[in-house]
Amino acid sequence: MTTLTSLRTVLVVVPDGVDDPARPSGGNAYDRRVCRGLAAAGWAVREEPVPGSWPDADGSSHRSLAELLGAAAAGTTVLLDGLVASGAPDVLVPHASRLRLVVLVHLPLGVTSLDPSVRAGERAVLSAATAVLTTSRWTRRWLLESCGLPAGRVHVAEPGVDPAPLSTGSRSGGRLLCVAAVTPLKGHDVLLEALAEVRDLPWTCDCVGSLDRDPAFVERLRRRAGSLSVADRVRLLGARTGPRLDARYRSADALVLPSRFETYGMVLTEALARGLPVLATSVGGLPETLGVLPDGCRAGLLFPPEDPAALAVALRRWLVEDDLRSALRAAARRRRTGLAGWEATTRSVARVLGEVAA
Repeated sequence: MTTLTSLRTVLVVVPDGVDDPARPSGGNAYDRRVCRGLAAAGWAVREEPVPGSWPDADGSSHRSLAELLGAAAAGTTVLLDGLVASGAPDVLVPHASRLRLVVLVHLPLGVTSLDPSVRAGERAVLSAATAVLTTSRWTRRWLLESCGLPAGRVHVAEPGVDPAPLSTGSRSGGRLLCVAAVTPLKGHDVLLEALAEVRDLPWTCDCVGSLDRDPAFVERLRRRAGSLSVADRVRLLGARTGPRLDARYRSADALVLPSRFETYGMVLTEALARGLPVLATSVGGLPETLGVLPDGCRAGLLFPPEDPAALAVALRRWLVEDDLRSALRAAARRRRTGLAGWEATTRSVARVLGEVAA
């Protein structure tokens, strides 16, 4: 007989290092908050990190995942981080008939990979899963269109955000902040080129994010900053979490996110929660995350990806147009009041897990 307890039990499979403070990411933060939220809501949560550099993990990592799933009782509800699941179709698909697999997709591999085998493997995993969770409406639409998944099996649980005090900032707006791991995907090279175009104006830019994901890219950035004569105004500070990250948000005037791609962009809502306007690329889920207020206003400026000139125009407008700056700050404070917390995220995830378990 199926009991209430068994219906509220979930095995959560996450990448190894999900709690590593030196490698913070939106996906890791999301996994952590959902696990805590489910436990607080009465779920029995068994969390299992799987070693390996997912999604490109080696054979030993796949064997570890296979052993973990093989030891799970038939009918177990398993919530898998998509970084692990999408890279292991050889493990996941054979277990789909005996386990209730729910794949949480932060970033579809098919968006960033041109390898047909990678895309095919991800499609196989998502097609075999009992349900798929996405962190944005944009990602859900992309999966439905590109993978041909049944609409009723793909759900959205947008990230929440914690309430935060308003940032103090400065009157001039020149304290710029970029919060992202320093990798090509996040577009720091585009940011440098754009900042060089406005070096006649007063500004500083703090880049907060891991520096060890792509050391060669970081070194190229440092050399380029020197050749563009902005090295003394652009600081690569490395990863920051907790109070150290809060302090950067608190003193900033605006968040700049020049990513080549994002499915949601949790740093946008972290900035908006502090009343910070956002300058971000118009890619993926970022426009939806930034949102539109009832009067049609946005709490920031959007610009095309991989376009330093467009970003430079946005930066110059922000720095020199006092009325625009005031309007965006007011819009950010209004957008702040409509942001959802992590309780809403947990409810969305729990609803899907409950339906799958039942």
